[in-house]
Amino acid sequence: MDWINTNQRYGFLSIAMHWVMFLLIAVTFASIELRELFEKGTEMRDDFKSWHFMLGLTVLTLVSLRLLLSVTQKTPTITPTPKALQQSLAKVVHGILYFFMFFMPIIGWLVLSGAGKVIPFYAWTLPALISENKELADFLKEVHETGGLIGYWLIGLHALAALFHHYVLKDNTLLRMLPKK
Repeated sequence: MDWINTNQRYGFLSIAMHWVMFLLIAVTFASIELRELFEKGTEMRDDFKSWHFMLGLTVLTLVSLRLLLSVTQKTPTITPTPKALQQSLAKVVHGILYFFMFFMPIIGWLVLSGAGKVIPFYAWTLPALISENKELADFLKEVHETGGLIGYWLIGLHALAALFHHYVLKDNTLLRMLPKK
C-alpha cells in the first residue's frame, strides 16, 4: 500500500488517520457515557471524565495533522463520478465533521477553564483558556453536550453515506478508505 494518496485510493497515512480518529472519537464518546455507570464523586467516575477530557484534546491534536494531510494530498477519484450535488454535499459534510473535531475539544477545554477545573492532558496540566466564570461554563457545557448529540448524528450520516455509496450507488467511495486486501 502506498503511504500517500493516489488517484485511485487513499494512502496508508490517510486511511490510518481516518480510522484512528474514528476509534478515538468513539472512545471519547464512550468514556463520557460510561461515567454514568458510577456514582457522582467516585474515583471511577472521575477517571472516566478525565479520560474523556484527555481523549478529546487528543482529537484536537490529531485533527490538525489530519487536516494537513487532507490539504497536501490529492483526493482519490470516485468511480463512477458522482453528480455535482453529491460532491458538494460531501464537501459540506466533511467540512462540518472537521469543524466538529476542532470545535468540540475547544469548547470542552473552555468548559473546564470556566469552571475553574484542572485541564488534564496525560502527564501535563494545560492552562485555562478563560478565567473562571461559572455561568459561562454552564452555558458552554450545554453547547458541548448539544454538540455531542449532533456529533452522533453527523458520524451516523457519514457512515450511512459510505454504505449508500457502496451498496446502492456501487461506486468506490468506501473502498478508497478501506485498507487494501
